[in-house]
Amino acid sequence: MAEDGDDAGAEALGADRSLLIVEDDKPFLTRLARAMEGRGFAVETAEGVEEAVAKVKAAAPAYAVVDMRLGDGNGLDVVAAIRERRSNARMIVLTGYGNIATAVTAVKLGAVDYLAKPADADEIFAALTHQGERPAPPENPMSADRVRWEHIQRVYESCDRNVSETARRLNMHRRTLQRILAKRAPR
Repeated sequence: MAEDGDDAGAEALGADRSLLIVEDDKPFLTRLARAMEGRGFAVETAEGVEEAVAKVKAAAPAYAVVDMRLGDGNGLDVVAAIRERRSNARMIVLTGYGNIATAVTAVKLGAVDYLAKPADADEIFAALTHQGERPAPPENPMSADRVRWEHIQRVYESCDRNVSETARRLNMHRRTLQRILAKRAPR
C-alpha cells in the first residue's frame, strides 16, 4: 500500500487525492471540507480520534489535516495511525494551542507541517501540496499578546480551569491571572 522513499511517495500521491480532515469544530470542518473538495480532493471527515482511526483502517488517505486537540483524545494518535498504514501520506497538524514540544512530536510522527489556528484553506492547501523548501512565513502571524494569551488558556485548561493552580504554574499572581482571563482574546 505505501511506498518507501520520499520521491516515490510524492509521485504515488499525485493521482491519489484522498484527504481525511479530523476536526471537532463542526462549522470549520464543513467549510474546510468544501474548500478542499473545490481544490480537487476526495474528502472524508471525522470529528474524533476513534472515528478517524476507523476510517484510516478502512482506507488510509494520501493527505490528512488533523486537529491536535479533539473531544475524545489527541490528534497525534491519528497521525501515528495514518503513518503506520501509509508511510508516504502528507499530513498537516492544526492547533490553537501551539508549542514547540507538540510541533516536534507531530513532525517526528510524520506530519509535514504544523499550523496554528486560525489557518485558512489556502494556507492548508499550500502546506499539503508544497514540495521542496518550506513555504514563506504567514503574512499575518499571531501577535505576541495573542501567543501569550493562548499559552495562558492552554495552561488554564490543563489545570481544569483552576485559577490558583494555573497562577502557581505560570508563576503569576492569582488576581493578575483573573484580570487576564476576564478580558477578551487579543488579535
